[in-house]
Amino acid sequence: MRLRQLGHSGLFVSELCLGTMTFGGDEGIWGQIGQLQQDDADALLKTALDAGINFIDTANIYAEGRSERILGQALRNLAVPREDVVIATKVLGPMGAGPNHRGASRGHIMHEIQASLSRLQLDYVDLYQIHGFDPATPMVETLEALDTLVKQGLVRYIGLSNWAAWQVVKAVGITEARRLAPLVSLQAYYTLAGRDLEREIVPMLKSEKIGLMVWSPLAGGLLSGKYDRNGQAADGRRAAFDFPPVNKTRAFDIIDTLRTMADNKGCDVAQLALAWLLHQEVVTSVIVGARRVSQLQSNIGATAVSLTAEELATLDEISQLPEEYPAWMLARQGAYRLES
Repeated sequence: MRLRQLGHSGLFVSELCLGTMTFGGDEGIWGQIGQLQQDDADALLKTALDAGINFIDTANIYAEGRSERILGQALRNLAVPREDVVIATKVLGPMGAGPNHRGASRGHIMHEIQASLSRLQLDYVDLYQIHGFDPATPMVETLEALDTLVKQGLVRYIGLSNWAAWQVVKAVGITEARRLAPLVSLQAYYTLAGRDLEREIVPMLKSEKIGLMVWSPLAGGLLSGKYDRNGQAADGRRAAFDFPPVNKTRAFDIIDTLRTMADNKGCDVAQLALAWLLHQEVVTSVIVGARRVSQLQSNIGATAVSLTAEELATLDEISQLPEEYPAWMLARQGAYRLES
């Protein structure tokens, strides 16, 4: 398990991150994603730690707070030294019925960090992330609230999730101009079946030296190898929760290529899809969730899969994005400058 620097910070995290969205679900959407209770969560966490994973991601909204609570107890049950793990959580989604129980306002952030710390049984979180863009709250209010948490010692580093490139750059400008705590990471969706991130966000991340945490690296299980072209599978999350949206025609062309390549390499389709992400320069850590220890162990095996330049080129060709303006014009007009 390799360690990578998180953005421009001095924090090192494992190339795989244990996602805990499968912890604590019962009914509705969270039950469809996962229903792991304490004993099973303890086993998953131990498997991750034994493999060298030091990075664990959760959110206050996962299973309405139960994911954080189960994770916190698992850390206690396994007697994990606090300094040996990097704990990330998120804030934004509704945690109550009122309008001030959601969003990225100063009030909601200040309240929810205390609630998250209580559930996690921790004095601080290593990485606190805004879970999405809040159009109702001025960006400066959000960033100043996060800076306050860093100064109070409740949060070590701050990050974002599911923001557009222009929003991230604007936030970077605000933090630099006001000398606030810097943004070190973005958590975003990226996969062979959905490379939209490469249009604007990937160049921005490289320019600003912001780390990338990848969520849903298997496209909601579609790249697990369980599904056929009719979308049929023996089990799997997409059977009940068809998310994130994917161009299925393109995706199954990719899966066909992955199956052939995986057979030749002696690994499975999911491991190969994860390995592709681990070979992308912009990726800091790939978040892997699981319902079973065996599933997590299989995903961890992706760290041992090496792809040749030829294999990477094959996967790039089959999964490449359709050309879109202004990318094609930038490439055309910039070519002569690169040649000079």
